[in-house]
Amino acid sequence: MGSTAAPTATTERIYTLDVIRGFALLGIFIMNMPWFNTSFYAGVDGTRAWPQWWDTWTETATEVLFSGKFNSMFSMLFAVGFTIQLERLEARDPRHARTIYLRRIFWLFVFGAIHMCVFWGGDVLHIYAILGLLLLALRRAPYKLLWTLLFLALFYPLIMGVYRYFTFQPAEREHILAMSKLWTASNDAAYGHGSFYEALREHTREAVYLYTDKYNLRGVARFFSQFMVTLLIGLMLGRAKFFQDSARHLPLVRRVQWWSLGCGLAAGSLWGIWQATATDFITPTPWRLLAGAGYILCRVLIMIFYVATIVRAVHHPGWRRRLAPMAATGRMPLTNYLTQTLIATTLFYGWGFGLWGQVGPALDLLLAVGIFFVVQVPLSQWWLSRHELGPLEWLWRRLTYGRIRPQSEPGAPITAG
Repeated sequence: MGSTAAPTATTERIYTLDVIRGFALLGIFIMNMPWFNTSFYAGVDGTRAWPQWWDTWTETATEVLFSGKFNSMFSMLFAVGFTIQLERLEARDPRHARTIYLRRIFWLFVFGAIHMCVFWGGDVLHIYAILGLLLLALRRAPYKLLWTLLFLALFYPLIMGVYRYFTFQPAEREHILAMSKLWTASNDAAYGHGSFYEALREHTREAVYLYTDKYNLRGVARFFSQFMVTLLIGLMLGRAKFFQDSARHLPLVRRVQWWSLGCGLAAGSLWGIWQATATDFITPTPWRLLAGAGYILCRVLIMIFYVATIVRAVHHPGWRRRLAPMAATGRMPLTNYLTQTLIATTLFYGWGFGLWGQVGPALDLLLAVGIFFVVQVPLSQWWLSRHELGPLEWLWRRLTYGRIRPQSEPGAPITAG
């Protein structure tokens, strides 16, 4: 007998989560834009392609205010969504709930793998899919275990940084520099001047290299650990049903908002100063370890500040109406995330307009904000005025559930949270 579960009805959406997703998409686009037109390996030797003061200040400001905050926000949202989706699936069809969820994250992994190997190497969808398996294993874990894992994940990069400081060899620096120069030249040729097929081949090579080179794997492990921190925060918030009844927590949210901002800026200033003054991005030093610790804390704290600010704004009648365009954009996260890649690579790659390497950080910021508000927000509103789902959201549901049946009992609207 087949599953009787059906996708979440529109009336069951939580408005606050849609708004947060909208802002997460904006922040991710701001941070990804420079890497759509520059090799990930450029500047490892300390050289700066854009030394003008406006580019230097923009780069430092975005590092402190945006870097890591919005993909962390997305990982938190992914975990919150996981708890809500699985709970609803189990209520509707407990026998098939886990199978449906696994099918959902399998297709998310497929979307991410195609995105990474064909269009752009900075994909995070496959990471969410992999960590989605861990969420399933930890779904009913005691809070003590979740907090223990959270702190281990939070301090893992610092622990590994200290280990690397005491075990670092000059040969490692030479190897990283040599490989970075090779990859930068290869990226410049394939992405800046190559055809779509040549870019595809380069993306696939990069994906393989990322997960097979021992030095890259160390960075991948740190990246996964940082995602784990906010994933576990999202899991605990989801289990507590925080966003379904966030109005009740507004006094706490207000206190958390300002404490996280103050502490986050203090921690982030360490990272920002190091980022702006560093001439060697490879050799571990005590100053770099301190700056790295500042980045790790800033990443989480500033993300919490943004989420708390949005939660408070959603519960303010005037701001709630103003945030509706962001909610519409956040209802199409998969479509908008992948559309950002399509727009940016068309602008910068050789098979498109060929602006690779010609745009600095300040103009990157203006482009990201402009494209988001001039193209993506209006397009999302227009599409959702005619369709219930974004096009890729519809495809993802179709692959997960098969033929999408109308929801017979959609349940009461959940729009206040």
